[in-house]
Amino acid sequence: MGHTTAGRLPTAGRLPRNFSIREDVVMNSRRYMTSTEAASALNVSPSTLYAYVSRGMIRSEASGDGRRKRLYRSEDIERLKARKRARRNPGWAVKRALHTGDPILESAITLITDERLFYRGRDATILAANESFERVAALIWTNDKRFSFPIFSNTYQRDYRESWLKLKKLKPVERFQTLLPLAEADDLAALDLRRDTVAATGMRILWFMTGVATGEDPMGGIAQALRRAWAPEIDGAAELINTTLVLFADHELNVSTFTVRCAASAGTTPYSAVCAGLAALRGYKHGAASERVEALFQEAESIGSVERAIANRLRIGEKIPGFGHAVYRDVDPRASLLLRKLEDRFPGSKDLLLAREIIETTHRLVPDRYNIDLALTALVRVLNMPEGSAMALFALGRTAGWIGHAIEQYERDQLIRPRARYTGLRPPQISSS
Repeated sequence: MGHTTAGRLPTAGRLPRNFSIREDVVMNSRRYMTSTEAASALNVSPSTLYAYVSRGMIRSEASGDGRRKRLYRSEDIERLKARKRARRNPGWAVKRALHTGDPILESAITLITDERLFYRGRDATILAANESFERVAALIWTNDKRFSFPIFSNTYQRDYRESWLKLKKLKPVERFQTLLPLAEADDLAALDLRRDTVAATGMRILWFMTGVATGEDPMGGIAQALRRAWAPEIDGAAELINTTLVLFADHELNVSTFTVRCAASAGTTPYSAVCAGLAALRGYKHGAASERVEALFQEAESIGSVERAIANRLRIGEKIPGFGHAVYRDVDPRASLLLRKLEDRFPGSKDLLLAREIIETTHRLVPDRYNIDLALTALVRVLNMPEGSAMALFALGRTAGWIGHAIEQYERDQLIRPRARYTGLRPPQISSS
């Protein structure tokens, strides 16, 4: 199919050059409000609205129609409204916190702002461009990227090569879920839940998972082992794989990480905590989202039209996979970096041209910006990696964060045990009061 758009991929916080913010478009998408609408929604005066803007609480943009009129971000308005309601109704705030609301747990690992991501106070995109995945894992676990890990060759009593051959037809994440419990039974050192010992266990787990994914020991580093197994003929593949692993290393309290923290709070080993995370990761709303993105790419190719493929989903009320994120207002900064590195390395790739057309078409039709799932799908396509490798990269990278959160939970030494608000039939002998 022909791809007519040219130029670089849109970067974080920036719309494509051919996407103009016209009032009719933004009003239809409801991404923006006029000053009258914004002040009314917040029940404040125009002067208070402008004060919110000056303090950075609400973002505004020129309308783009030649007048001096400004438009205000709807999501910022909604966020302020939610804060006001939370102050009036703490019970509602607690309920909302479980669905991308205010923080409910303390963590010193990852900070997410509107357009940036930090591990231990360091910009994750800079770490992804300059540090090995192993060093970033060490930073997450111990706050010291130079921390050294002893890797014991005799940790596992079984020879897993035969098991790997029997399970080769399974996708890598399915092999992780099958073999990690067996490895846990062999690794008695994993019963020690002190920070440095758990960090060493975490590196053994990562090496084991890499071996399960590739069928070989990860000598020379995890990214190199994955390159040898999945993209042996492509120059620069190891660097791109390493960048991807680092970008996926942690993302604060997502569903799989919260699951890991719950398991770790019960005193389970890092192996079992990682298995809990893998169970959540496989859901189509989380780690398996890249499979839905791949389906979109395939449909666009098969019918020869990106716009029709996207319209087909919008017509039946579906969200466009690979777009929108619970914590980013604009483009996912991880996606922006990964796509930029891919474009720099493979400027003429037909898969990147297709990704660009999907991005620009979707940005023109809906307010959602592209996320890391789209970038991961593009990476797997450009490097011609095997089926299941997208979720495997996600799982391997995120295991670093899971171990870090498990360490925090072990040190907190407190069981996570929230209460439920009962909404069912009340027994007659209990007063409705």
